[in-house]
Amino acid sequence: MQTPYYLLEEVKLRQNLQLIRDIAEKAGVEFILAFKAFALWKTFPIFREYISHTTASSPYEARLALEEFGSQAHTYSPAYEEHTFGEILRCSNHITFNSLSQFERFAPLAMVEGEPPSLGLRINPERSSIETLLYDPCAPGSRFGITADQLPRELPKEIEGFHCHCHCESDSYALEETLGWIERLFGKWLPSLKWLNLGGGHLVTRSDYDVPHLIRILQDFKRRHPNLHIIMEPGSAFAWQAGDLVASVVDIVENHGISTALLNVSFTCHMPDCLEMPYWPDVEGAEKADEGNNLYRLGGNSCLSGDWLGTWRFPEPLHIGQEIVLKDMIHYTTVKTNMFNGIHHPSIAVRHTNGKIEVLREYRYEDYRDRMD
Repeated sequence: MQTPYYLLEEVKLRQNLQLIRDIAEKAGVEFILAFKAFALWKTFPIFREYISHTTASSPYEARLALEEFGSQAHTYSPAYEEHTFGEILRCSNHITFNSLSQFERFAPLAMVEGEPPSLGLRINPERSSIETLLYDPCAPGSRFGITADQLPRELPKEIEGFHCHCHCESDSYALEETLGWIERLFGKWLPSLKWLNLGGGHLVTRSDYDVPHLIRILQDFKRRHPNLHIIMEPGSAFAWQAGDLVASVVDIVENHGISTALLNVSFTCHMPDCLEMPYWPDVEGAEKADEGNNLYRLGGNSCLSGDWLGTWRFPEPLHIGQEIVLKDMIHYTTVKTNMFNGIHHPSIAVRHTNGKIEVLREYRYEDYRDRMD
């Protein structure tokens, strides 16, 4: 294939899905797919073999759930709007409100006709295990969720669930702490509820994740709260290490003894989390290093000065035309890409279990042009 392209490995995806389904069955909980991390809808037939529902954060994601995944979404948005709330209702069977004012404003609309969705409130335990401030929804002054001191003594009768999100690629021990916070801060309301959504950030498919511990703490929590249906909505876990971004070296430049391999992809366009979080991806055949031979920064092909990462040490000098494989670039990356500078967007492909590669999407000039149409 012509670079650049994202390549999803169906074998690895199914391994993740099988593990997630096994956890759900043993723990007696439900896992649903968060579109904010993975929304390659042409792969949804694979997902439907393992899970039944998805989570949305906008009218477009909710519509994707209904029309492409085939089931109504569990929808949460920081703020709903009147002119799109009807679409949210059409496409959702669970709707979570970020504030009491949003609940008071939109709950009457949700209960008007047909079979109403199950309504919930997002709670904020004011504690999280997330160290990167950019991703911490429980930081002081956060716009996300309702703190315990803001809730009324008795919940509105329409409220059937709580939603809590305070993890990011976290382990089971962070979840154990969260469950303790929820019980201490919000325990008096739990008996009146039907469900508890524990949000995303549960990286259950990471190789060092303590799956038996996760199952045990979820089983114990359910024994204490048998009225609650427990929902978990990770995104990264589904596609964790299930696909890469393949690029090519298009030039090598040197400045003050620093060699930069310029790629036909961009970190700011195609791998924005590498700059935002920030983190270094693994590069096939290379290792992170500050000294030695064959050291290169990897530079993106945009005009943003900071569109680079590095340095990596390669076994041999790089050359123009050489392919560079950036590992684990399917989750979040594919939904956050942009066309800044009009840079060519990588194609998206999947290698099926039989070894054949299917191109799911190729991008053209018209895709860039028509965004401004």
